[in-house]
Amino acid sequence: MRVAEIVRKTKETDIQLTLNLDGAGESEIKTGCAFLDHMLTLFARHGKFNLTVSCQGDTDVDFHHTTEDVGICLGQAFKQALGEKKGIVRYGDAIVPMDETLILSAVDFSGRSYLVCSLDIKSPKVGDFDTELVDEFWMAFAANAGCTLHVRQLSGSNAHHIIEGVFKSVARSCRAAVSIDEKFAGDVPSTKGVL
Repeated sequence: MRVAEIVRKTKETDIQLTLNLDGAGESEIKTGCAFLDHMLTLFARHGKFNLTVSCQGDTDVDFHHTTEDVGICLGQAFKQALGEKKGIVRYGDAIVPMDETLILSAVDFSGRSYLVCSLDIKSPKVGDFDTELVDEFWMAFAANAGCTLHVRQLSGSNAHHIIEGVFKSVARSCRAAVSIDEKFAGDVPSTKGVL
């Protein structure tokens, strides 16, 4: 079973997170930020990951620490669950439409952390969620998962649609990348022999 359990406690957040890469898309998410809960539920569903997240954060300040720290924990969970990465496809990509919005994402679980996030979100908020936190979340995820992640908005004007498209697209890219390639199930997908 490719599973992980992450516990992270700071003066700003207290997070417990579990991840099963070979799940059925089931989730139980309670971060204190309803919009982030919605996005993580979508992520689990479209990635077919089983995901639980419980976060007590300083949401009386804003959602910055909660969003960033959940991204850290989710990235750590992917890294832990993938282990030596034997047999994984390694690369994944997806283009996801949502009404007027079209989002492309591509991921490489290479062990090297890098994020290119090219979004044009006009609205500073969706509800009480600061849209600039989307970049913070994926930066934290990529840094802690040890992956290269590219996210590009090809079209879109509605802030909710753009962000939702991002979470769905990245979920599907990750699902493809962490899938086991049965022809090479015992091999690490790198000429170096390690990732």
